[in-house]
Amino acid sequence: MTVEPRDPVAVAQALIACPSVTPAEGGALALLESLLAPLGFAVERPVFSADGTPDVENLYARRGDGEAFVFAGHTDVVPPGDEARWTSGPFSAAIENGELIGRGAVDMKGAIACMVAAVARAADEGMNRPVAFLITGDEEGPAVNGTKALLEWAHARGEAFSACLLGEPTNPNALGDEIKVGRRGSLSGTVTIPGVQGHVAYPHLADNPVRKLPAAIAGLMSEPLDEGSERFQPSNLEIVGVESGAGAFNVIPGAASLRFNIRYNDRHTAESLTALIAERLDRALGPGAYRLAFEPPTGDAFLAPAGAFVDAIADAVEAETGRRPALTTSGGTSDARFIKAYCPVVEFGLVGRTMHQVDERVSVADLETLTRIYERALRVV
Repeated sequence: MTVEPRDPVAVAQALIACPSVTPAEGGALALLESLLAPLGFAVERPVFSADGTPDVENLYARRGDGEAFVFAGHTDVVPPGDEARWTSGPFSAAIENGELIGRGAVDMKGAIACMVAAVARAADEGMNRPVAFLITGDEEGPAVNGTKALLEWAHARGEAFSACLLGEPTNPNALGDEIKVGRRGSLSGTVTIPGVQGHVAYPHLADNPVRKLPAAIAGLMSEPLDEGSERFQPSNLEIVGVESGAGAFNVIPGAASLRFNIRYNDRHTAESLTALIAERLDRALGPGAYRLAFEPPTGDAFLAPAGAFVDAIADAVEAETGRRPALTTSGGTSDARFIKAYCPVVEFGLVGRTMHQVDERVSVADLETLTRIYERALRVV
């Protein structure tokens, strides 16, 4: 099947039809290569590996010499869930009532389709600036063998970037609502409370660690981490899992644990939070009464510098939507946390209300509008 690269709807349908549930490539990167190579892009698809994580295939495409303007994103998607609940198949890419339905429609195959269409149209108009695509298959997964590794690989080859536009779904209600100019950091950890396993009928011969979980939770969550900062909402710590038990009702467990995640602003770093959490647990449980382990940090909070780049993207959005987008830092993390170390990065994509849901969908009209926004960005950034 031939796909017209200038048509964002056709490209989005073809991408959605690729079952690229993370970390599977599913044909999505092969499709992008088939669209970009005829436009003059040199395309490479490196595969990266790391212990304890699946191998991941990525795509890097470049056209032109010198510092490149980068379009970044991911073709991997979350699982569709119960496919019987979908109005049409999650990978059928059906259009109903002016909306394209399918897994990845907004997060974020739709935006990648708009990037391809924007580059193809700009080339028709004689635009020859250096442009690169940085596309991963690992954003919805561990994020180890994806954008982070791809950036390191590109940097080692001498690739240089002027700025990056990441196509995550940034708009809560309508296209033109928000540009993400920064993100909070994310830190995850596990608290393990040791006990002494025993029979529930003889509690004096055991030490039930579950009794100490409420104190640990209160110690972690009773006080706010902060009240927010000038550009960021308050940091928050959430308990995301509690585990204990020996598999039988008559056994006191020998250990209990809880897992937590912190989304933090620029008042903290991973290092300062590590110390703060240990201090709170010392007060709640006592030093030495627990074990604390953190997952590898995924990046501190960051903010794109104000100036011409951010203004140009906002101008492009306003020109096509008639709305001046708010500059925000809300929401979860994204691969921008890796890109920021190599060039300025902002995020602007589709309306995200249905991302990860059954019947994920995007307005066909929004795909055309976003393509025009991206084409404007190519001309002015």
